[in-house]
Amino acid sequence: MPEHLKSQHQTIFNTAVIVAALGYFVDIYDLLLFSIIRVPSLTEVLHLTTAAKEAKAMILESEGASVITWQMIGLLIGGVIWGILGDKKGRLSVLFGSILLYSLANIANGMVQTVEQYKIIRFIAGIGLAGELGAGITLVSELIHKSKRGVATSLVAGIGLTGAVVAFFFKQMFDWRTCYYIGGGMGLMLLVLRISVFESSMYHSDKMTNVSKGNIFLFFNNLDRFRRYVMNVLIGLPTWLCIGVLVTFSKEFGEKLGIEGIDPGLSIMTAYAAISVGDVLIGLISQWLQSRKKALYLYLLFTLVFIGLYFIPAVNHSAFSMYWICAGIGFGTGYWAIFVTMAAEQFGTNLRATATTTIPNVVRGMLALFILPLFEWLKGYVTYLQAGLATAGIIMALAFIAVYFADETFGKDLDYVEH
Repeated sequence: MPEHLKSQHQTIFNTAVIVAALGYFVDIYDLLLFSIIRVPSLTEVLHLTTAAKEAKAMILESEGASVITWQMIGLLIGGVIWGILGDKKGRLSVLFGSILLYSLANIANGMVQTVEQYKIIRFIAGIGLAGELGAGITLVSELIHKSKRGVATSLVAGIGLTGAVVAFFFKQMFDWRTCYYIGGGMGLMLLVLRISVFESSMYHSDKMTNVSKGNIFLFFNNLDRFRRYVMNVLIGLPTWLCIGVLVTFSKEFGEKLGIEGIDPGLSIMTAYAAISVGDVLIGLISQWLQSRKKALYLYLLFTLVFIGLYFIPAVNHSAFSMYWICAGIGFGTGYWAIFVTMAAEQFGTNLRATATTTIPNVVRGMLALFILPLFEWLKGYVTYLQAGLATAGIIMALAFIAVYFADETFGKDLDYVEH
């Protein structure tokens, strides 16, 4: 093995890990930036400065939901495109292409003049955002020795998730257009670091010569592969249940609990700060336990406890307590790194990038396709709080079942292919 690749295996603090972590940092910054600056940006683009308060709120909610929907559609489509390209053309080409696309889209977002332009560019940004994490985790998983793989990928996610915190503070400091320009500039500067990253040796191995690469239909023509794919998706559902429902709608849930003055932006920032800490620690915990599944069980139990506290009025009785409970929920769902790492470890080299890129984006898409519709449907039969609790109970049960039926992948040799 060449010396530079040996050194990649010997340390978690190498250029591949740094580039993947910083790429994910900008990725998360851009992914959540619209949610954070939605009100001021749409107010300006839609010329709502003088609109009546109630009419303005309705328009902002409707158009904001539409823009986010376009972004989510972009993520789902981009997940498939970049995943297939990652296995057909290599991990580095996807890492480069996705960062370049969402960086340019960020800059273009700072120039929008109409809501139609906003939707189109968020769709393009969504396509770009879909590729970075999967390509980065796949590359790091294949370059780092199996004994350190979980810690390295946890560092990628832990560092990357702080992008949400930075986006929140930048919103307080800069105009919304400037926030987009900063995101685009950070991404373009990151491409300079990418030059010194080497492609995975597994991707160039002789085993990859005569096999089908990036064939998404291989996930459906074999029952065991299909099981592995579905179990990984179900494991990830609580992350977007908690962020997309409990944390995002913390103001609405708080009002039902008799709490006033909750800032959902602060709830999101607090949760993501805790998620970042949780994502770093789960790599160390997984290493200590010598198990991915045991670490996941611990985090899911922690999440379940804080979800329970969320719905108890005697505990969750003030804005301050809501923020702390959101932080606890965030820490418990801080297993994104291990969840995506398990996706990489579940499949052979010829399907690894496709799996690792599509699975997290399917989970993101399930917020709109399954979690929110379930919540809305339940609200037609029970109270708002009961619907939230029931939705959480169903999603958490599915996650526990999925972990039970998932394969243990700690220390797994990844140098193999799927036939």
